Formats: sequence, structure tokens, C-alpha cells
Amino acid sequence: MTLIAAALVASPAFAALDGAALYKDKTCNACHGPKGDKPLMPTYPKVAGQNAAYAEQQIKDIKSGARNNGQTAAMKGVLHLVNDEEIKAIAEYLSKLK
Repeated sequence: MTLIAAALVASPAFAALDGAALYKDKTCNACHGPKGDKPLMPTYPKVAGQNAAYAEQQIKDIKSGARNNGQTAAMKGVLHLVNDEEIKAIAEYLSKLK
């Protein structure tokens, strides 16, 4: 049993997600800038340094449709590419940017 538990923890599915890589791979950087501080359009938000819990909830709300205003239509089109764990990792990464 211990060997199985160790194998599960060591598997990629249980490894900590890389928020920086996800931010790039999921194309967040295309609209919010490579470091989240220089959005493509002036109406897009700067996301660098954003509170992680707030950013996570905003992304989830846009994905679910609970938030449907401003530029959310542009973001909603790509949110099918991220799951809740990835959203959390991206939000935590963004909170550490300055």
C-alpha cells in the first residue's frame, strides 16, 4: 500500500502544477502580456500581482458564465482549455508577479 501511495504522489498528475507554464501554454499571455503587466488592449486588466483567491474566482466566474461583462467574452472562448486545478495554479502564479 505504501509503495502504491508513493507512486501516486510521484506521478505527474499529482505533481504541483506550474502556473507560469500554464499561463503561457493556455495563451493567457496573449491578452494579458508575458508577465501579466502589459495587456494587449487598454481595456484588458493587468493581472500581475492580483490577489490569488480573487483572480481564481474571477476566472471561474467567467468560465461558468456567472460573470458576463466587460471583456469576458474574449476570455470565455479559451477557458474551456483550463480546469479548476490549473486555474488555481495560474492565479497563484499571477499573485507572485510584480
